[in-house]
Amino acid sequence: MMKPFIVIQGPVATRSGYGNHTRDLALSLLKANKYDIQIVSLPWGVTPMNALEMDNPNHALIAKHIATQNITRQPDIFIQISVPNEFQPHGKYNIGITAGVETTIVSHEFLQGCNKMDKIITTSEFSKSGFVESVYDQVDKNTNQKKEELRLTKPIEVLFEGVDTDTYKKVSTIHKSVTNELASIKDNFCYLFVGHWLRGNIGQDRKDVGMMIKTFCEAFKRKASKNRPALIMKTSHATFSIMDRDQIMAKIQQVIAPYGDKAPNIYLVHGDLSDDEMNSLYNHPKVKAMVSFTKGEGYGRPLAEFGMTGKPIIATNFSGHVDFLKYATLLPGELTQVHKSAADKFILEHGKWFTVNYSYAAKILQDVVDNYKNYCEVSRKQSHHIKTNFSLSKMGELFCKYIDDAIKSVPQQTQLKLPKLKKVGNQPKLKLPKLKKVEA
Repeated sequence: MMKPFIVIQGPVATRSGYGNHTRDLALSLLKANKYDIQIVSLPWGVTPMNALEMDNPNHALIAKHIATQNITRQPDIFIQISVPNEFQPHGKYNIGITAGVETTIVSHEFLQGCNKMDKIITTSEFSKSGFVESVYDQVDKNTNQKKEELRLTKPIEVLFEGVDTDTYKKVSTIHKSVTNELASIKDNFCYLFVGHWLRGNIGQDRKDVGMMIKTFCEAFKRKASKNRPALIMKTSHATFSIMDRDQIMAKIQQVIAPYGDKAPNIYLVHGDLSDDEMNSLYNHPKVKAMVSFTKGEGYGRPLAEFGMTGKPIIATNFSGHVDFLKYATLLPGELTQVHKSAADKFILEHGKWFTVNYSYAAKILQDVVDNYKNYCEVSRKQSHHIKTNFSLSKMGELFCKYIDDAIKSVPQQTQLKLPKLKKVGNQPKLKLPKLKKVEA
């Protein structure tokens, strides 16, 4: 009996959140060994397409199944992992997988894209609610009269992004490159932030990076210099270019400059880290906790990965990461409207996301330092929670179940246009620049 033919289309070779998710989902189906799999590799903005490391057996397995010629046979199941406005049905049964958006509403283009597919899978209960609760009036251009409502009409399921607990775990041996990178840090207590510094004015960008830095400075400006915690930032504008790095340095300096010598040390890690190197960064003995002031996440993958260390996590009490952060310190705040400086075609200005209570957050940052052992006692439970309920293997089991259920609904034949391969250039692996301390 022939195996069901499945085509997966997504940014499988890119160093991006969607790239990681595509690799994980593809690998879970490949390891099940009960499907005929072809992968269509796509770019993801300006993100480097060098994530597949051939010395990694999992990556080699994925690369083996990447299509090198146009697909001529119609897939039984077509899976597209992308933003929904790009969804196009090419199979007998079509599944769109997306993290959605990080606000309370999704665009009408996202709803229209989802409604082209047979099923939608998203990464969190928060993301699902955005799709389910977004409704638009359709208006006749000629009469200006309401015709009908645009809403999600297709079934939607939640499937978390699983953590590879074989890679992300508590370790004592730190990767040499990370040891060397952090060797110049004299501070013994460092918070870690991981995430892109995205568009928007200070206090308006989705990750709220600028206000996180400012709040950190406010929290520790009165501490003696030798006792001040430091902040390590693994961030970029989504590329690892020198220009990107210089822009990030300038933005950090803009925030800390008013504090002069009262500012705590801020360090920038800006480069291309492998999964093993990221785990080493999480586990480095100088890294004591993770902090995130994010205004919204479809899931929040670095928070889940860091949770495997058992170290404290301080994050906002809103959006996708709330699903799995059972043993973290979740910061209060309020829903605020998206600022026009952060808005784009899909992050809508009339949508809302979360702004943390900064004064409360500053007190928590201080308290974690002062009562670190107490926070660790709670946070140690987080690693077990993720390993038990949010692991990559658990995600794979659930995903295969979704696929098997879909196979039962596959029609014999549909008339749909097959996806065409697009030529994408290989990009060289970029070396990690030296750690830079940002001076006020």
